[in-house]
Amino acid sequence: MITIELLFAAKNRVWQRFLTVPKGTTVSHALAQSDLYQVHPEAKELAYGIFGERCQPETVLQDKDRIEVYRPLVFDPMDSRRRRAAHRAEQKQNTKKRRKPSIAASMIVNRD
Repeated sequence: MITIELLFAAKNRVWQRFLTVPKGTTVSHALAQSDLYQVHPEAKELAYGIFGERCQPETVLQDKDRIEVYRPLVFDPMDSRRRRAAHRAEQKQNTKKRRKPSIAASMIVNRD
């Protein structure tokens, strides 16, 4: 018997279970034995992996493996990075602009 961990990050909380399964159990069998699909039916259509690496349903599990079920990304990470970089560049440009002196300051400077 081996012990494995199943993990799914739902929208508002993390679902986590530890299972003891016989040696030779595959990823698909472990997911079917867990109650993941009853609690989160949307997880049936999602991709999964072991310790962050995608795997096939027939992958045989080892002791202490962690099966992770992956949700689709909400946004593209590269687009997000581009938006942050553009925002930083805009902020940098705005700080370089010289402010107009106040009326009082211009009166002092222009005094003859």
